[in-house]
Amino acid sequence: MAKITANYELMYIIDLDIGEEQVAATVEKFKSLIEANGTVNELDEIGKKRLAYLINDKPDGYYVLIKFSSAPDFPAELDRVLKITDGIMRSLITVIEE
Repeated sequence: MAKITANYELMYIIDLDIGEEQVAATVEKFKSLIEANGTVNELDEIGKKRLAYLINDKPDGYYVLIKFSSAPDFPAELDRVLKITDGIMRSLITVIEE
């Protein structure tokens, strides 16, 4: 029998050049998107950190970690939205095994 929901972890890095208000709006945008399609179990705004390597010639980024539960088809849509959103430098969605 197929799973109805699964647990996922999303880590993404926001470009600090977009401004503090836009960083907060981006975090809220993805939190709302996940809540509309699943359940947010944990939201951890890690904050500004130095990147391991330059991304788009930028040394710093704003890290956000979200653990959530959703239907198995939602992460593909979430990944698509992350890729087309201005200000997202990198993102990674992984399945959390139970």
